Amino acid sequence: MREKKGYYEVLGVSKNASAEEIKRAYRKLAVKFHPDKNPGDHKAEEHFKEVGEAYDVLMDPEKRAAYDRYGHAAFQQGGGGFARGGVHDPFDIFREVFGGEGGGGIFEQFFGGGRGDATGRQRGADLRYDMRISLEEAAIGCEKEIEIRKLDACDSCSGTGAQTGSKEIVCPMCHGRGQVVATRGFFQVAQTCPTCQGTGRIIEKPCRSCGGEGRLEKTSRIKLKIPAGIEDGSRLRSSGGGEAGIRGSSPGDLYVVIHIQEHRMFQRDGSDLYCEIPLAFTTAVLGGEVRVPTLKNTAALKIPAGTQNGTLFRIRNEGMPILHGPGHGNLHVKVQVEVPTNLNSEQRKKLEEFAELCGEHNTPIHRSFYEKLKDLFTA
Repeated sequence: MREKKGYYEVLGVSKNASAEEIKRAYRKLAVKFHPDKNPGDHKAEEHFKEVGEAYDVLMDPEKRAAYDRYGHAAFQQGGGGFARGGVHDPFDIFREVFGGEGGGGIFEQFFGGGRGDATGRQRGADLRYDMRISLEEAAIGCEKEIEIRKLDACDSCSGTGAQTGSKEIVCPMCHGRGQVVATRGFFQVAQTCPTCQGTGRIIEKPCRSCGGEGRLEKTSRIKLKIPAGIEDGSRLRSSGGGEAGIRGSSPGDLYVVIHIQEHRMFQRDGSDLYCEIPLAFTTAVLGGEVRVPTLKNTAALKIPAGTQNGTLFRIRNEGMPILHGPGHGNLHVKVQVEVPTNLNSEQRKKLEEFAELCGEHNTPIHRSFYEKLKDLFTA
């Protein structure tokens, strides 16, 4: 049997640590090793119990004094030790450290809202649904209806879990406390009663359809509004759209994660859109006007004479709508100048004449390049 670690060592604090230092150390380790964050990890579960045990002793002045004087032996005789004052519930420590009893502390925010609702019954589970939409749907907003299999209220008992005329009675397993005690050596942990699910009461005559849970798996349809301008990865919440709670308790929520499909023409960056269009060689040289595709239709773009390949133009207010705000982003258009190929004899002749008129190095880019080249060899 391995030697039991010292409580100060478990929490990583000195023997002179203040109560606040102990509390901070416990908070960090308890979150790290909590079973909800480490499902199936038995080592993490053991660490979680160790830090809970150490915290419970070191935060009690009398227990800490006894531990400082006698070590672990202080709690090994006659069933004494940290379990002496009653049943130890590790969740009580979390409530003390993370914000108290009412469900509004960091504990509830971090681990998903506590273990039950105002009725004391188990709240329904939250669900996730991944939805794919097009860029056009994201631009204009839309309404979608999704179909999911989930636990919903039983029709036979209207979610109560009881047969008509049946009543609730005190749970014989926990005698109304809603918790049972599991003992491992001298370490006791209060756990939710498996018979009444923590409510302290059971149904005298459970519903035959749902077995007293008040819920059954069904196919449900839920309508969801997608706001215009929504971004990829956004999460929408349908309040009460998750699984039904046990015997009429609060339902969970449904979280819908939006995935926007890649578009053949446009790339998105926030509220701005980007696209590339081909540009005729002659239009690039002489200038002109071209029609550019947008999500709605097309827009006119003026091309100045002498436009170079890769030039980026901006068309205002032709991007995505700004989510929860006025206006739209911009559309950025990159031009790809098409160099003519497979010229016939007449076209070639005209271009050769054009080249002679321009001169081989008479363009601004050529002049700049050859001046740099000349400087390089004369330096």
